[in-house]
Amino acid sequence: MFPLYDTQRSRHFPLMNWMLVILNGIAFYYEVTMTEADLFRFIHTWGLVPANLTVSNPETWFNILTSMFLHGGWFHILSNMWILIIFGDNVEDKLGSIPYLFFYLLSGTAAALLQFFIEPASTVPMIGASGAIAGVLGAYLILFPHSRIASLVPIFFIFTMVELPALVFLGFWFVSQLFSGWLALQGADASNVAWWAHIGGFVFGMIAVRLFARSRYY
Repeated sequence: MFPLYDTQRSRHFPLMNWMLVILNGIAFYYEVTMTEADLFRFIHTWGLVPANLTVSNPETWFNILTSMFLHGGWFHILSNMWILIIFGDNVEDKLGSIPYLFFYLLSGTAAALLQFFIEPASTVPMIGASGAIAGVLGAYLILFPHSRIASLVPIFFIFTMVELPALVFLGFWFVSQLFSGWLALQGADASNVAWWAHIGGFVFGMIAVRLFARSRYY
């Protein structure tokens, strides 16, 4: 399922959400100007390599932050930013711009830490905003469970647009991440996608949004 838009209207311009989209875009533009060799070094320097994280060297943990703004290709960044634009404006509207920024960064941190816990010896750099965005999706599920998500759904090889409740759309997404994460643990997944980062970010978002929301939402 691919989301096209949601029916939940925000009351304020999502300034922080757009700032995050722009920062991700600037970082990606910097990446595409590099040679292949320079990009390889850049990703390994500023991406999050779980095997490099050490308690004795706090500087290595800074990469949790920098890795959130790096992406591995056009599809990676465009799909992430599209989802952030659809869902992030409403969550920012509910939390407020500055709390939303902290919530976003903490979601990305929680996502990275769970992936680190699952694969602490991995030498593959973790990059992308998807862990933080998963936190936004978890928050959206709690805040707007009855909002409807217009989605492209394949039915017998034909894509049809349907409106699904956020509870159904995001619930299906989360179950798919759990299934993919389980396959990765069994060694049956070779996509190098940090599925457990998605799971960690989503669960954190569901729990932490109650602490960040500035008004009642039920």
